[in-house]
Amino acid sequence: MNKIDIRPLTSIEDLEDVRRLESRIWGEQDSIPSHQTLTAVKNGGLVLGAYSDKKLVGFQYSFAGYNGKSIYLCSHILGTDPDFRNQGIGEKLKAAQRTEAIKLGYSLITWTYDPLESINGYLNINKLGGICSSYINNCYGEMDDLLNSGIPSDRFLVEWHITDIKAKFPAIPHEFETAQAQSLIQWEMAANKLPAVSKVLEAPVVQEGYVYIAVPSNYRSIRELNKEAALDWRINTRNVFTQLFENGWQVSRFLKHPDKTSPVHFYVLTKKEVKADEN
Repeated sequence: MNKIDIRPLTSIEDLEDVRRLESRIWGEQDSIPSHQTLTAVKNGGLVLGAYSDKKLVGFQYSFAGYNGKSIYLCSHILGTDPDFRNQGIGEKLKAAQRTEAIKLGYSLITWTYDPLESINGYLNINKLGGICSSYINNCYGEMDDLLNSGIPSDRFLVEWHITDIKAKFPAIPHEFETAQAQSLIQWEMAANKLPAVSKVLEAPVVQEGYVYIAVPSNYRSIRELNKEAALDWRINTRNVFTQLFENGWQVSRFLKHPDKTSPVHFYVLTKKEVKADEN
């Protein structure tokens, strides 16, 4: 793997390179104009470029956010050149984003992602130390591409408290047995050798401990091969997460099964800590 250098981008020329790379990844129609990213950078936003031998191979774009109470950095999009994927560039960009955001005075970064994409769940929750207690139904509306058509674009809202990163949790082997037995989403293997939801257990009424939620290890394959099963995962996990979040639980860990052939991984939820000023 070539050495990857990451730096903030502020010139219109560099930001136009970002627009071209974004167009290559997602298509020209949805690329963000460079005049918009330039304006964001000049007003509290941040664009980072990842370079290999002076070639732009990845980027991350964030803009300033405000919810009526506090200011934060809204992490909007992160992309990697298809020829440079699976080299850890996304994680390097997030680490650089944290460093640069702290320099700008931020203590919180937020972004959204599909909770059924387990690769992103493992990165966002376990590796980076993000937490989540907000579920957004059909965040981007109906997506009309072949892969996502008919599947609501639900998203988790991640909170990354960059000046107070939570401790990393080691994977405990026997915990996977507990997770499989207690997961509120139970599953069975379908004829296509992919997991399908078999039943949903009732959410606990306890005020402490852990709650486990199974999600497919490869949701994209399910979407490609069985849209009905993919929609079933979406609706059932939506209902469970929404109920738990409303009752004061939050996603704080992600259990990635050590067996690479495992059909599922698990989110781990704990009760939210109530701060004194929230009483």
